[in-house]
Amino acid sequence: MSDLSDVSDEQQQAFRAVLRDLRTWDSGLAGFDAGDVPDVPLVLFQRWFVEAVGAGQVEPHAMVLATVDGDGRPDVRTLLLHDADERGWHFASHVTSAKGRQLAARPWAALGFYWPAQGRQIRVRGAVSAAGAEESRADLAVRSTGALASALTGRQSEVLGSAEELARVSQAAWERAQAEPDAPAPTWRRYVLDADEVEFFQGDARRRHVRLRYRRTDGGWVRELLWP
Repeated sequence: MSDLSDVSDEQQQAFRAVLRDLRTWDSGLAGFDAGDVPDVPLVLFQRWFVEAVGAGQVEPHAMVLATVDGDGRPDVRTLLLHDADERGWHFASHVTSAKGRQLAARPWAALGFYWPAQGRQIRVRGAVSAAGAEESRADLAVRSTGALASALTGRQSEVLGSAEELARVSQAAWERAQAEPDAPAPTWRRYVLDADEVEFFQGDARRRHVRLRYRRTDGGWVRELLWP
């Protein structure tokens, strides 16, 4: 049972009042004709992504990654999309991180994109494979100094002893990243999710949302409309 003993009645009431007053998709939603779509989901994904950027969506490349741990319990976090091509949806992390260990044991995952500027979301599910060392190094090479410094630290998901320890190790990693822009980060890995299911969701102010699912079969992609 959750321990809520530290939550006062006043705080709970204030939270609920704010939550009830929130509104979603009252105006400014994009249109979507599910009868006029490409044969493969990648084309539609790339089209929607460009449209999200054009609509001013903040960080449209941010996505949620869901995996499963050793006890069969779901785990989720937000990270950045690195590419989307004929191989699948690309992202990166450390093989020693929680998600890296989970993907090694159960190489299946789901991605979620949410673009409220247009009332759109996309769900992607499929098998995940790890890229080789050369491709993983190339992935890191095109990122920022900060990204390299973080990768060089390489202790993602471990228990941190103190903020001072983080500051010390991070500073050393920054200095090395600046001095050695090609410094190797052995645990850094690029991953590719090869989708077998992709759903496109277009919100509607009257809650008649459009849900279009692409499902991979032996004969290619099948398109299906789903009830909202």
